[in-house]
Amino acid sequence: MRRPSFGNEMVRRRRCGIVAEARPGGEGEQRLASDSAGRRAYLSTMPARAPLLDELQWRGLLHQQTDGLAAHLVKGPVTAYCGFDPTAPSLHVGNLVPVMGLVHLQRAGHRPIALVGGGTALIGDPSGKSAERPLIGADEVAANSAALREQLGRFLDFSGAKGALMRDNAEWLGEVRAVTFLRDVGKHFTVNYMLAK
Repeated sequence: MRRPSFGNEMVRRRRCGIVAEARPGGEGEQRLASDSAGRRAYLSTMPARAPLLDELQWRGLLHQQTDGLAAHLVKGPVTAYCGFDPTAPSLHVGNLVPVMGLVHLQRAGHRPIALVGGGTALIGDPSGKSAERPLIGADEVAANSAALREQLGRFLDFSGAKGALMRDNAEWLGEVRAVTFLRDVGKHFTVNYMLAK
């Protein structure tokens, strides 16, 4: 069976083999869809060339935005990043919305950066003031980072000069010396505050 063509529009579909046909209307029109069981329903449609923010909002992936972001996106390609924690060898459900945001960003012609927190993972993250920071080794962090890259590669295109990038904050945090850090960053915090962490 030949797939119906809808011109420059996308139809929100479920993964159950829905076939859709047009219902008169303009932007925001609806399509009558039916699945193999004969169930019929009207599905919302939108133009395929919608701006990135409209696309994200239409999909329920955008809650709020910075003033002027839409105007900035129209000027040309931008670069955006999202951070990923390499303390586990796999992405989790909490990564879904950020990953989808990066996917749509790349599809709209922008450049996504997946930032892996290898440096911060080596420090550990306190689970509470009474608990000591759980530490994992550099080899485990490196293996987890490689696994994350492979998983993100299923969604993002890392090839080519304009492909997505993956960076590890250990690249620059590993080079920071203690005295330099305390001089440049520590001056903004009290010793008591730093010791409490």
